[in-house]
Order: sequence, then structure tokens, then C-alpha cells
Amino acid sequence: MRAYPAIEDHGLIGDLQTAALVTRNGTIDWFCAPRFDSPSIFGALLDRRRGGYFSIVPDGIRYISKQLYLPDTPILITRFISADGVSEIVDFMPVTGERPTDQHRIVRIINMVRGSMRFRAECCPRFNYGRERHELEMHADGAVFRAPSATLTLHASHPDGRLIPIENLQNIDGDLLAFTTLQEGDTGAIVMETAGTEAPRRFTAEEVQALFEFTRDYWRRWLDRSRYTGRWREMVERSAITLKLMTYAPTGAMIAAPTASLPEEIGGTRNWDYRYTWIRDTSFSVHALLGLGFTDEAARYMTWLDERIREAGDHAAPLKIMYRVDGSSDLHEEVLDHLEGYMGSGPVRIGNGAADQLQLDIHGEALDAMLFADLQGIRTSHQVWRSTVRMVDWLCDNWNQPDAGIWESRSHPRDYTFGRLMSWVAMDRAIRLSARHGRPGDVPRWVRERDAIYNQIMLRGYDWNRRSFVQAYGEQVLDAALLIMPSVGFVTPSDPLWQSTLQAIDKDLVSDSLVHRYKPSEAPDGLPGDEGTFNMCTFWYVAALACSGRLDDALLTFEKMFTFSNHLRLYAEEIALTGQQIGNFPQAFSHLSLITTALALDELLDARHRG
Repeated sequence: MRAYPAIEDHGLIGDLQTAALVTRNGTIDWFCAPRFDSPSIFGALLDRRRGGYFSIVPDGIRYISKQLYLPDTPILITRFISADGVSEIVDFMPVTGERPTDQHRIVRIINMVRGSMRFRAECCPRFNYGRERHELEMHADGAVFRAPSATLTLHASHPDGRLIPIENLQNIDGDLLAFTTLQEGDTGAIVMETAGTEAPRRFTAEEVQALFEFTRDYWRRWLDRSRYTGRWREMVERSAITLKLMTYAPTGAMIAAPTASLPEEIGGTRNWDYRYTWIRDTSFSVHALLGLGFTDEAARYMTWLDERIREAGDHAAPLKIMYRVDGSSDLHEEVLDHLEGYMGSGPVRIGNGAADQLQLDIHGEALDAMLFADLQGIRTSHQVWRSTVRMVDWLCDNWNQPDAGIWESRSHPRDYTFGRLMSWVAMDRAIRLSARHGRPGDVPRWVRERDAIYNQIMLRGYDWNRRSFVQAYGEQVLDAALLIMPSVGFVTPSDPLWQSTLQAIDKDLVSDSLVHRYKPSEAPDGLPGDEGTFNMCTFWYVAALACSGRLDDALLTFEKMFTFSNHLRLYAEEIALTGQQIGNFPQAFSHLSLITTALALDELLDARHRG
């Protein structure tokens, strides 16, 4: 690869156990297998020289490229347009099912639509984040790359013989370089397979077409289950597909993003591995999934969450803030010094050292999801309820202590208002769940602790000089996380304390409709550098505006936010001052908050139209 593509210049494909990123010029520069959190096979996104990639691009001509998804699917079409012709690469991953497997396929179909075009293909894997050398075996109908920990097999398909003439294949120090010229009407494919059990073979055109139709039909049947009929159908449905792509089918757990160490500031050091399941993020996703009618997905996640609650309750311990998709919690953080990082933005980190932080708020998100699911008919078992009671009792003993906060500060623990707010939510939802089904628990104590939290936040969490609820007690730092205070029912939107808080956030954290989570210069978080605006916070801001009587402002801000999505309607974690997307990509929290905000706006707009 000659240069780093922009983060937003990518599309996402996946098979519900892992995923890959494809650039606008037809290069796969990120792919981990066999799971989202496995070592990378292609990782040029984090080091263009050492990371590895698989590119298929026009050779020796001037062209422009365009990308789109086949409607209602994550099948990605990359189009190359030149004076000499038009061609397409169709990339997809056939869905693997709910059993964990090491075998995953990426299918790359090449179609020559008009004229003729010469292509250059390079397959340069770098196994285990580029830490393992490999050997290349050339075969009549493909190739095999072998490394100590993994294999990668390329199978070819061409209806009229060889897709690439044998004399145009080269082994360049273990990497495959190939050239071919296609004429109008020509089509072929490369089927790339991890952990293949057979030698490279020629796939028939019918086999490739069957894989394409199977993938297309699976996704269209899945999307047909959506009951969303609101104003932003294309954005909402693309977000739903993206969230589904980031869900690990064997357990139902959703990762925060399929990438690791994409920077929150180009050249900065705020680079984290997001290929894990955050309790907070995925609990919020329950609202989005159930709001769209995807009950099965929400139920699968709740089953996964129930197991984590049982583990915590059985050990009289708090929930971990994040887990691997299989529920394990060993996320040892490691720096890959041999990789330079995206555009030189090191260090490259895998694992996540924040996994063992105390973050009190996650119990509130978990209990809120449990209640919302219960209202939709997804009830927990007796055993899970017993564990829930033990977890809530633990929180009663421990909510009044400093923690690391929602933003995972690596500085000293503080008395975060958001942690107290969501502890209040945890108590409140536990009380409601007990009352709904007459289930046992120390409800009188839960009520006392809930009310104590409420009074403490009102006494210490609001700064009368700043005229706002603040990030931590005794400080004047604003925090966009507090934008959800009305939506969780802690304050009414018309409350003067809330109205003044919203005005303060308007003034200090909002920049042309985009929202900073806080100002790092005012709230040292143990890390150098700055960051962009947080997409999730912007969507929360839209919802806060809407419920606070500023519906027209909310609508305009929401529409502005759409201009910051990429060409495929995907969002990273943040937006830089330049308008570029930064941070891990695509980000689940961005897409799930888009969905829940769209649902809320639709309801309010419908109510206004009804008078």
C-alpha cells in the first residue's frame, strides 16, 4: 500500500463471527480471524508496510472509484470507472452460523461491465499482527499461505478457464502478485478461506453464485423483520445491519467496533482496542434492537448478559466493564512496537487495560436493559434474578466511592456524577422488576439507597456557579454523558436545573452541532493530547434537545449529523475538527444511538403532527 486511506474510506463486510474492512479502491486492509478479537491477517490499516493487505485494482490507467452496498445487505460493491471501461468488485462474507468455526470465507467477484481493463492483484498476508513469517505454495487453481498459527487459501473461479494466466503469477518473497486483463462481460472470483481443509480448487460459477445468493437472501430476510417505518429508513436500516455485523452469532454478544488502535487524534496516543463487548454499549443496544423489532437479537444478548450477572452475583463482585465475545475477561493490554500505527499514530494496543476498572455506571445500564427487555416479554430466570439481587446488594454497599467513570479515565478515581446517576438507575430498575413479578429482594433497602443517591446528586452533583450538573463532585467540568439524565427518568426535561445544564453544554461542549464528551484540558484523564467530538454524544444531544422542547433544533442537528457519515452511511467513534472520521470504525455506540434517537424523534414529530 502506498498511503493510508482515510478511516471513513472503508466499507464493512462480515459473517457474524469476524469482519473485514475494504477501502474505496478495493483493498482489504483489516481482517482478523477466526474471531473479531483474533490476531490480524491483514492489518495494513495500522501499518501500511508491515500490516498486510489484499488489493485488486486497475493497473496503468486513470480511474475513479465508487462504493455502495447492494440494497438491504452488507454486500459491498466497489466500482472502478475510467475512459477505457467500468468494472466492479463485489465483496462479501457468507454467514457462518452460530457454531464457532475457524473457517471463514471472503468472496471477491470481479465483473467487467464495459470496455476492458487490466488489473493488478496483490495478496500480502501478515499473520499474527505481522509477527509471523509465512510461506507461499502456488497451485494450479490458487495458492496457500502457511504460517505457524494459521493458513490462508485462495481458490479461483472463472467460467472460461483461468482467471489469471499462469505466466502472470509471481511469488514475491512469499507474497502473491498477479495481473490479468478482462474484457466486457468477463467475470471471475477469488474465494479466500481461513483454516481451509482442502487444496486450492476451481470454484464453479454456480458455486460462487450460490454463495452470493445465500448471503443476499439471508440479509434481506433478516432486515424484513424490522418494523421501522419512520422518516430515516435508509440511515436506520444501515445502522441496524452494521450492528448485526458486529454481533458474534455463537453468543449474541456485540463488540464495540471491529478495529483496534485507530486514533482519536491523528498522531495522538489515545488508541484503544475496541474488539470486545462493553456491558454499557450492548445494554444500550437492547433499546435499539427491540425498538426496531429484532427481539431474537435482544434476547440472545440478554442471555449472554444474564451469564455475566450470575458470575458477578455468585462472587459478590461488580460486573466487569467489558468481556470477550465468549464471556471470558482476560483482556491483557499489550503494545505492538513493531507497528507504526495508523498514519504514525502509535502506540498500537491490543487488549484493553481498562477491563479491570471499577465503573459503577454499568450496573445501571445492565438493569435498565433488563427492565426494558422484561417489558417486551424477555424475562430472566429465577437463578439470574437471585444473582441480580446479590449484585444490587453489592452496589448498595459500594456505590458511594470513587470510580473510573464512563470515559475510562486512567488518572485517579473520582466521584463521578454519571456513576452515581446510573447507580440510581440500577436501584430504580431493580425495584420495578421486583414489583412487576413479586420477586424477592431487599426492596426497602434499595429504596433507601436509591433516594440517598438522588439526594446526593442534587446536593453535590450540581454546581450553582456553573449552573449545571458537573462531571464529578467538587469540580466544574461539564460532561456530555449527563445528557441522558432526562431519558433515564432522573430529572424532568422542564426542570430548571436541567434546562440550565443543557444551556451550559450548549455553550461549552457543542461546536457547530457536534458535541465533545468533555474538555480534556479541564479534566485531566491521565492521557496526553486532544480528541474529536463524540458521535454518540451528538446523538444524545439531539434526544436531549427534543425532549426539552427544542424539537426543531433537534431535527436540524440530527440532519446535520448525517452529513458526517461516510459514503456508506457508516460512523466511526468521533469527528475531527476537519470533519474527518477518527477513532475505531465503525462504532456500535454511534449506530445504536442513531437508531434510538431516530425512534424518539419519530415519536415526538408524530405527536406534533397530531396536534
